Amino acid sequence: MTSASSGIRPDADWWRQAVVYQVYPRSFADANGDGLGDIRGVTSRVPYLRALGVDAIWLSPFYPSPLADGGYDVADYRDVDPRLGTLDDFDAMVSACHEAGIRVVVDVVPNHSSDQHAWFQEALAAGAGSAERARYIFRDGAGADGSLPPSDWVSNFGGSAWTRVPDGQWYLHLFAPEQPDFDWTNPEVRADFEQTIRFWSDRGVDGFRVDVAHGLAKDLTVPYRPSDQDHLPLNGTDPLYDRDAVHDIFATWRRVFDEYEPPRNAVAEAWVPAPRRVLYARKTELGQAFNFDLLEAPFDPSEFRTIIAQNLAMAEQSGASTTWVLSNHDVIRHATRYGLPEGTDTTAWLLSDGTVPPVDAARGLRRARAASMLQLALPGSSYHYQGEELGLHEAAAIPPADLQDPIWIRTGHQRKGRDGCRVPIPWTRSGPSFGFGSVAPHLPQPADFGRSSVEAEEQSPHSTLHLYRSALALRRELQRGEELHWLDADPQVVAFARHDGWRSYTNFGVNPVPLPPGRVALSSGPVVGNLLPGETTVWMVD
Repeated sequence: MTSASSGIRPDADWWRQAVVYQVYPRSFADANGDGLGDIRGVTSRVPYLRALGVDAIWLSPFYPSPLADGGYDVADYRDVDPRLGTLDDFDAMVSACHEAGIRVVVDVVPNHSSDQHAWFQEALAAGAGSAERARYIFRDGAGADGSLPPSDWVSNFGGSAWTRVPDGQWYLHLFAPEQPDFDWTNPEVRADFEQTIRFWSDRGVDGFRVDVAHGLAKDLTVPYRPSDQDHLPLNGTDPLYDRDAVHDIFATWRRVFDEYEPPRNAVAEAWVPAPRRVLYARKTELGQAFNFDLLEAPFDPSEFRTIIAQNLAMAEQSGASTTWVLSNHDVIRHATRYGLPEGTDTTAWLLSDGTVPPVDAARGLRRARAASMLQLALPGSSYHYQGEELGLHEAAAIPPADLQDPIWIRTGHQRKGRDGCRVPIPWTRSGPSFGFGSVAPHLPQPADFGRSSVEAEEQSPHSTLHLYRSALALRRELQRGEELHWLDADPQVVAFARHDGWRSYTNFGVNPVPLPPGRVALSSGPVVGNLLPGETTVWMVD
């Protein structure tokens, strides 16, 4: 077991203003040279993370998994995938992070397991009506002979959300068939996940990111109500998502979190309308919920201004701090999104290997740097996906034979999926995997990745890596309190003050605008004289 060492100061509220760096372990660093990132690889890069200046890392799943969905199909919730290491490796990583003053958040995946999980294998063997099947959602089929799915619900990855087993019953999976959904009305399921939370908390984990938090409590009454999976659920009316009963589950989790000193924190991945996120973020539940609004917004001053104001108001209502996100492992990287014409069909763009329409890479990076600096100036916690500190673009041209995302198969090759943002990040200018490891990686990297490597950017004082390091260091120096005051400015400028003279100005337009009096402490791009260039952010102090 491990515990926080002298590098970590006990603080129950550390998460409120934290900069959290998302590590996708299989694509971060490969220490054993098998082409797959691993836990020892993460440990080897702790000095890099410390120099970057992050407060915590969030580890995407590292558990034993057949990898039907990038590790989100978990076969054992209380172990490390042997391809990624051992529990001893995990303990060493947590200790190294804590020594460096970096906290550790891990993904927990409670909506579904892998079909290779011991429980699901027991359910298949035990048969209909058994206690083993009651841990999952098995139902008889429709039609005279039960040969039709119990309902017309569709999977998030395409196709039916039901799969039939040899004895004729069907099981529910909101994602891939290899990801059967748990039945959260079952006390055994609830108790087992509480044990999982304690298992990792006892090993020194500081918090949890809760996958598909809004999907645990499903309305399974017959006749089945139709599910509108093309739209976010409103007021818990969709039978599959955001049901009020889910909050009873997280209230019990809160009691487990509070067994520890300091209490463990959690953040919900809940794709629900903004006012509903407040419920997940209550002090009596998870404590925070992801705010994906900026991630989904165009590069537009009005959109950003409205989203910021609404989310700060909701955070005040819940007593939590809000979260800010521009990229993660499920979406096209924001340096690329901002370089595409507004309104681009990104599904079609990915299918074209990222060629139609062409990306304005320079503009996309310029906007991404500006948006990231704005994000870091906001009160609340700031989440950053591995590689965005290098200004990485989406790897859109992965050959079909190399694609791993189940979306590609389940949609009949109509959606390319998320592999383009999950390509292993580059550490060196050259080599078989640009320093990721010693052999070719599990997903192919773009041929020009070396130009955006850590090695290359460390040698360039104007690189995105240097900008992030400077911004995080300055934020740590300036950040106090959670208040924000809007400032009068040109309509194309989002301007606000924090405290003690710290002000942030982002010009979303293309034409320069005059800067107010003050000293420019940091800028996302070159500033000449007293003009703020287009698509640029500056932080000013008195």
